Amino acid sequence: MRVYLAAVAMLFFVSSVVASPAPEYSVYPKPRPDTGALVLAQVETSNAAFSRWIEGFRGRARAAGIRDSVFNTSFQGVRYNTGVVQKDRNQSEFTKQIWDYLDSAVSDARVRNGRAALRDNGRVLREIEARYGVEAEVVAAIWGLESAYGSFRGKIPIIEALATLAFDGRRGRFFEQQLIAALKIVQSGDVRSRDMRGSWAGAMGHTQFIPTSYLSYAEDFRGDGKRDIWSDDPTDALASTAGYLKAFGWTKGQPWGVEVRLPQGFDFRWTGERIKKSPTEWAALGVRDVKGARVADFGRASILLPAGARGAAFMIFNNFHVIERYNSADVYVIGVGLLSGRIAGGGPLRASWPREDRNLASREKQEMQQLLTRRGFNTQGVDGIIGPNTIAAIRRFQASVGMIPDGYASYEILRRLR
Repeated sequence: MRVYLAAVAMLFFVSSVVASPAPEYSVYPKPRPDTGALVLAQVETSNAAFSRWIEGFRGRARAAGIRDSVFNTSFQGVRYNTGVVQKDRNQSEFTKQIWDYLDSAVSDARVRNGRAALRDNGRVLREIEARYGVEAEVVAAIWGLESAYGSFRGKIPIIEALATLAFDGRRGRFFEQQLIAALKIVQSGDVRSRDMRGSWAGAMGHTQFIPTSYLSYAEDFRGDGKRDIWSDDPTDALASTAGYLKAFGWTKGQPWGVEVRLPQGFDFRWTGERIKKSPTEWAALGVRDVKGARVADFGRASILLPAGARGAAFMIFNNFHVIERYNSADVYVIGVGLLSGRIAGGGPLRASWPREDRNLASREKQEMQQLLTRRGFNTQGVDGIIGPNTIAAIRRFQASVGMIPDGYASYEILRRLR
């Protein structure tokens, strides 16, 4: 569904992880070098080509079942949006470190506003929880990260934004798919095209659904005949978020994760999402929660170290992976989890972060992958994404040079490889 989170709702955090789209998709566009001057220089040419593209697209929309009357109304006044193109092209190649992201995502102000939102919308959130089995605090946390509890839903015309991105070419097939879905939403009568507004990448409403996710998962909670995620009333948007999580296997009562402490001499090769054990098995290896108690048996779990051995450690359960369907960035999932806990009255993290570390640019991550592979630690590709294969390669390299094999892609690793 990729309820869009990142480009806008993700607090502009992950430009390389790509700002948030609806869960099944990731609308976070990959960085593409360009300049605003070049974009503006191409505007006149682009406008003429854009008009021709719209006429060509009309036939494809008609083939997808869009009536000409809906098409004509929806495209009235639509222009090539240079602002959307600039946002798509000029994203930073750097991403924030997890601690910087969490400082904002789980700030005192966001927690305070979340508790107020839960209080003010408590009745409907509890009704939603009862129907879908998703805790009110979790839904509220996603609401908080996606639109600051409805304060920043986006004002860009969705038809214009998606048409611009589909025409512009990069990920054109994806954005054309979203554009067709947006027209279907208008045709269904759920919203008028002029009222369909959201982020520059096509995410809409209080919890930032992209059009295809809306078609599949949006809910008409009160049964009034419309699935309205755009209005000031957040009911349908919040219900849609809960329904989405339920559809992907949310288990009520199971935590997304638990902050834990690892024992002295812990074998860091056991960390990572590919290794799963029961909390009882983890306890036998000395893993405890931050209060020193064994973690209750909520199901099979993994140990996640988002900043390596010197940062916080989490025992994560299946609900972690359900939130990943909303936004695949680990930092987003952790942000939702920690914010929901704070809204519910819990305290902050106990662990500290290695704040002296600096983040790596995408090109540096690619360089790291190249150097690892040359040294015999194959990353199975060079894409600048630190996934399971790269983490495994980093672990093997760390072990070979006497470092803690936590798989953390730090600048120190790159320095040593160089």
